[in-house]
Amino acid sequence: MLLPLMGQAQTLEECQRSAERNYPLIRQYDLIGKTTQLTVSNISKGWLPQVSVSVQGTLQNDVVSWPDEMQSVYRQIGLDMKGLQKDQYKIGIDVSQTVYDGGVIRHQKNVAECKGDVEEAQTEVTMYQIRRRVNEMYFGLLLLDEQIALNSDLQELLANNERKFCQMYTHGTAAESDYLNVKAERLKVMQQFTNLQSQRRSLARMLGAFCGMKINKVEKPVRIYDGKQLLDIRRPELKVIDAQLRLANAQEKSLHATLMPRLGVFAQGFYGYLGYNMFKDMMRHELSLNGMIGARLLWNIGVLYTHKNDKAKIQLQRDMMETNRDVFLFNNKLEQIQLQDNIERYNRLMTDDDEIISLRSSVRKAAESKLTHGIIDVNDLIKEINAENNALKQKRIHETEMLKEMYDLKYATNN
Repeated sequence: MLLPLMGQAQTLEECQRSAERNYPLIRQYDLIGKTTQLTVSNISKGWLPQVSVSVQGTLQNDVVSWPDEMQSVYRQIGLDMKGLQKDQYKIGIDVSQTVYDGGVIRHQKNVAECKGDVEEAQTEVTMYQIRRRVNEMYFGLLLLDEQIALNSDLQELLANNERKFCQMYTHGTAAESDYLNVKAERLKVMQQFTNLQSQRRSLARMLGAFCGMKINKVEKPVRIYDGKQLLDIRRPELKVIDAQLRLANAQEKSLHATLMPRLGVFAQGFYGYLGYNMFKDMMRHELSLNGMIGARLLWNIGVLYTHKNDKAKIQLQRDMMETNRDVFLFNNKLEQIQLQDNIERYNRLMTDDDEIISLRSSVRKAAESKLTHGIIDVNDLIKEINAENNALKQKRIHETEMLKEMYDLKYATNN
């Protein structure tokens, strides 16, 4: 939804803030935070008792039984040892509780939180790139405003000369073709004005849609940079690398935790046949309750086989991240140098613009006087008027481009 601001001029900073709030990706921060919380919560539940219920029925082709000789002996003393049945049934429950895990759960939670930090930092990079897009549209709009203002001044100047030639033509001191020539030039400039206005409306709508507000006017930013020293870099891309390094450290600690033994307690119980008392089950084929409690120490030494390689892989990831940091800083340094050189170039150009404009203005006024006395024709006057307008236009372009380079430098360093 576009929010009009009652004709107030928008600043570059206002447009950037509004664009960031309006961009759909802003919701990603909340989604990442909630996802990380859920992941950490699930990992924390590893300390809760683990419960499993089982139901089992089996049919065996053979079971443990007494030899025939011993069964004869038991019969002689009045005991009927039937032996075990081949069909067996049980329904049971197993409960286990981790007592010590070597820090695995704690480090897994840390890894999950670091992954969330990496995702947030990567989202911040995308959000930061919005500023460059706003800069492009904002300074494009500012340059169109400058050209529209110059076009209006040129129309006024041509209109004055048109009125002057109209009077001269009426009094017979100028040819009709001179009057028509100036009028045609004014109409051509009006066409340019129409095109500029159309471009401005289109660009203002694009910027407004991007920022989520109606753009009426834009305010010319102030100069923010005049030096040539390299600036400190505070770009979110560096935050991503820092977050990735913290993740690598967390993964390495989690890897070390897998080397530690795990201690837990457990309880098992079931109701069924065959139970723990096999001799009783041989004599009576009845369902019974059975239970067991105990402690268990597990130490998976198999992780030692790959531990060295896994640790080396994490170190290689760190090296790649540090290389990415060096590449980014190197490219950013080159970008700063180029932007600074452009700023200095525009400064040098602007030192001559005022003098060129002054000279062109004097030549144009002299041409108007000469034309009045019949020394030059109207084409020479139009040529000098356009030359003066081009000089004015070049100054506005140089100033706007210099400001854009300054704010591009601000974007490049985030200062």
